[in-house]
Amino acid sequence: MVKIVWSEKSKNDLKSIFDFISQNSIFFAKKTRSDLIKRTQILKDYPNIGRIVPEFGLNHIRELIYGNYRIIYKTNVNNFNLIEIVTIWHASMDLNSSNRKQDIF
Repeated sequence: MVKIVWSEKSKNDLKSIFDFISQNSIFFAKKTRSDLIKRTQILKDYPNIGRIVPEFGLNHIRELIYGNYRIIYKTNVNNFNLIEIVTIWHASMDLNSSNRKQDIF
């Protein structure tokens, strides 16, 4: 079974999403946070289920979609039993910005 680790960036992204949604609803903030985490659990059994991120075209950088969010993750080419959740990105925002590329590579 694959181990999933969350980068500091992805943890901060999850907190930011929670904080933003909680301004209107604590219930939906908790639900969204929980659902985003649950969405990644499929990777334990199917690490390559996500599509290759089109902006990069690299087989080891993939994404899962949950609502308007892109959960970007990396499969480890040296350790096939490890997946890193790199960032959670709102689909309306540009993933090609230089700051985001640094987060992923």
